[in-house]
Amino acid sequence: MTTVRIPAGWPATEEQARAVQDELRGRVVIDEPGPPPGTGRVTGVDVAYDDERDVVVAAAVVLDAATLDVVAEATAVGRVSFPYVPGLLAFREIPTVLAALDALPCPPGLVVCDGYGLAHPRRFGLASHLGVLTGLPTIGVAKNPFTFSYEEPGVRRGSVSPLLAGTDEVGRALRTQDGVKPVFVSVGHRVDLDNACAHTLALAPKYRLPESTRHADSLCRRALQEATA
Repeated sequence: MTTVRIPAGWPATEEQARAVQDELRGRVVIDEPGPPPGTGRVTGVDVAYDDERDVVVAAAVVLDAATLDVVAEATAVGRVSFPYVPGLLAFREIPTVLAALDALPCPPGLVVCDGYGLAHPRRFGLASHLGVLTGLPTIGVAKNPFTFSYEEPGVRRGSVSPLLAGTDEVGRALRTQDGVKPVFVSVGHRVDLDNACAHTLALAPKYRLPESTRHADSLCRRALQEATA
């Protein structure tokens, strides 16, 4: 497990963090299709906290996109690097997630975040932030729609409906299993929305959440227990 220090000059206030978002948001690439689903590697990243002990743990798990077998995994532990502020959660997570990705023994390929990309009040969630900093193709697959509206997609697997900020489509509600609550997919960086949804379906053959997210969630929870034992 890699130990992470808070980077020098890391934002300490809401104003500073929003300024960083404003600076980086213009670098998001949304006109690339991204890698074809079922090819190469896909990496899930997730984070777990113990705020009382000021500990955050990140996990990165690499899957073979064709078989969904685990290829590699890494974890990192550090201090919580920013207070809890809705819309600025990436600043609590990014340093440790970057360290987990850096500790992998192989290239991560497409990165799937348990959270948001463009489906974010400032259009710059964790998936976009991580993509811009690393240059990697990224998508966000969230468990809830945050502050956005949507109509229920059809009940069958693969059904979608727009996730809307007013009249703007910022993502999609996607049914990954028949009759199961949808997940909420958004573009992070260097992947278009159609491809992001196709990747999510390919990664969720049996369960609501992508296998990348399921593996990363399990690993970071175990790593947090070890780090705080």
